[in-house]
Amino acid sequence: MVFLSHFLPIMIYILLIILIIVGIVLGIKLIITIDKVNTLVDDINEKVQKVTPLFDIAGAVSNKVSNIVNGVVGAVESLSYKLFSRKSKKEEESEEDE
Repeated sequence: MVFLSHFLPIMIYILLIILIIVGIVLGIKLIITIDKVNTLVDDINEKVQKVTPLFDIAGAVSNKVSNIVNGVVGAVESLSYKLFSRKSKKEEESEEDE
């Protein structure tokens, strides 16, 4: 019993020391990994900022083309409406004459 009362605290201390060392090593590896990820994210942000104006230009061109197409479609729609409404007015006038 005396042996266990002296041996168990020594084993617990050794295991705690090993656990602390493993924690420190993992912490250092984590710090190194986070630094690498930060440099990678910074590099990606720089590249995205270089490409962003191209996407802005593409969006502006897309909006202009969309506005032009909407105008053409509106003109064709109004023209077709006028043509069909005249035809129906002529049909109504001819029916009234009879």
